[in-house]
Amino acid sequence: MKKLLNLTFTALLLLTPLTLSGYAFANNFSFLKSEPELMPVDQAFAFDFKQEGNKVTLNWVIADGYYMYRDKLKFSVNGAELGTIELPKGKPHNDEYFGEQEVYYTYIDIPVGLKQADENGTLSVTFMGCAEGKLCYPPTKREVTLKAVAANDGLLVSTDNAAAPSASNAEEASAAQAPTQPITQQDTLSQMLSNDSLIWTLVIFFGLGIGLALTPCVFPMYPILSGIIVGQGQKLSTAKAFTLSMAYVQGMAITYSILGLVVASAGLKYQAALQHPAVLVVLAILFFVLSLSMFGLYDLKLPSSWQEKMNSVSNNQKGGNLIGVFLMGVISGLVASPCTTAPLSGALVYVAQTGDLLQGFLALYVLSMGMGVPLLIIGTSGGKLLPRAGAWMNIIKTVFGFLLIAVSIVMLGRIWTGVVSDVLWSLWGISFTGYLMHQNKLSAFNWKQTVRSVLLTLALLASFSYGFQAVMGHFGFTHSPVATATTTEQAHGFKRIKSIEDLEQEIAAASAQGKPVMLDLYADWCVACKEFEAITFKDADVLIRMNKIVLLQADVTKSDAVDVALLEKYNVLGLPTLLMFSEQGEQREDLRVTGFMGPKEFAAHLDHLVK
Repeated sequence: MKKLLNLTFTALLLLTPLTLSGYAFANNFSFLKSEPELMPVDQAFAFDFKQEGNKVTLNWVIADGYYMYRDKLKFSVNGAELGTIELPKGKPHNDEYFGEQEVYYTYIDIPVGLKQADENGTLSVTFMGCAEGKLCYPPTKREVTLKAVAANDGLLVSTDNAAAPSASNAEEASAAQAPTQPITQQDTLSQMLSNDSLIWTLVIFFGLGIGLALTPCVFPMYPILSGIIVGQGQKLSTAKAFTLSMAYVQGMAITYSILGLVVASAGLKYQAALQHPAVLVVLAILFFVLSLSMFGLYDLKLPSSWQEKMNSVSNNQKGGNLIGVFLMGVISGLVASPCTTAPLSGALVYVAQTGDLLQGFLALYVLSMGMGVPLLIIGTSGGKLLPRAGAWMNIIKTVFGFLLIAVSIVMLGRIWTGVVSDVLWSLWGISFTGYLMHQNKLSAFNWKQTVRSVLLTLALLASFSYGFQAVMGHFGFTHSPVATATTTEQAHGFKRIKSIEDLEQEIAAASAQGKPVMLDLYADWCVACKEFEAITFKDADVLIRMNKIVLLQADVTKSDAVDVALLEKYNVLGLPTLLMFSEQGEQREDLRVTGFMGPKEFAAHLDHLVK
């Protein structure tokens, strides 16, 4: 037994080194069991692409623990010609093989421009990546099949580190430091609101508001405020005129700003609701009733007992003036609300995308105050420059009464276009010139009176002729411009569509013909929409370009469910809005037009759509 134990002990001594060495060997290669295997290159760097017109976006989803070299990317084409390639900036990486490198982690998008491409042409990209601390994969090539692309400049908006695709394309890529695709003004202003210089941005919006003060949407406010100032009587000081004007402008600005936030947050349908015929008729009646006070039919004021109480509160100002004028400003904000401009759209887009109501309100408010600067000047000067006594004062009040009636016609013109609106303007012109002719006869006879008589007679004939042609044209007896060019569809070859399905069908048909598409979103209450019809769409240079485009129009005046669905699909926040689609049927968001654009500017804009 003792001998057996000795043999067993001896055997254990002999086996121990082998056992320890085996444990050490297994321990040294334990990573084969504890760590996952390296991924295939397709899994480590999942590749995909998307083509939109002349831009092909290549993207990779990069697995955790892997990275891809920026400067190892190579591009080539077959049956196509490369344009600009924008390589995003990578992250610094100290590589044991290549030294300091820029690499990509997690995800990467690379926009590639095409100057032209044949159908089924190909774009090839070669890339190289590594597994962190393990190994690097050999260069890997991926190939994508292209859709046909018409000849173009091949340029995209460049980034700070845009790189050339290859040596042969270095010159084209380096030339891409300036964007050639248009960036709409509303998008630029929206981006300005997103930056850190809020004060400077608000200053710019204030200046843009001053420019908007000369647009048709603000014109009705001049007779409203002037009529208020004139109606205050003969003891109106400059300080009081300024106070009343400021109260009016504040009412307009606050209303305009709040309505803008409502539209940006809840959609265009709420703005359209304010243009409902019932609302417009009420406003028209209101301004007509106010005009009667200018004709001396009644005095618009509070009861004397109320006036005495208000006098003690408002430092001896006429009872209720500030409150009443402020409320008139609120109503005037409704008058201007359907007018969409690029600055307004920029603020609306910013609010819709960020939800920042405070900054959006500030932008809209300073824009409105800029619009109110001329109103302040006119209102304040009215207290100092307008006649205070005598027959001239009565004449001026009557003139402003006619101007308030003109505001009523503007309101009704959003409901009844064509012959009804034309007849109303004709009657207004006949009445106004008739009154001026009567007053002119009462003045002393001299050469000035004779000149005024001739001019007023011509104005009277023109007013009568305008209405006569409108009526005759409506019944088919003449071929006057008033009668024959009442709608965009008749005058410019626009085809009416209603729904999203109609639009998609027309875009598909246009793509089959290789033509771009322009969709005009129109409403009867949109003043600038009618400016497009009357001015821009009639221009010869614009017509040359429009003849190469499929022209569509959607009338969203009723703002029913189908209209709202169309507006919401394309994120339309105001009218007029023109949507552009390429020959491939892709929407050109960069070419969207919001707000009125003159003929020369619009023709240049269409050049980006029509190659």
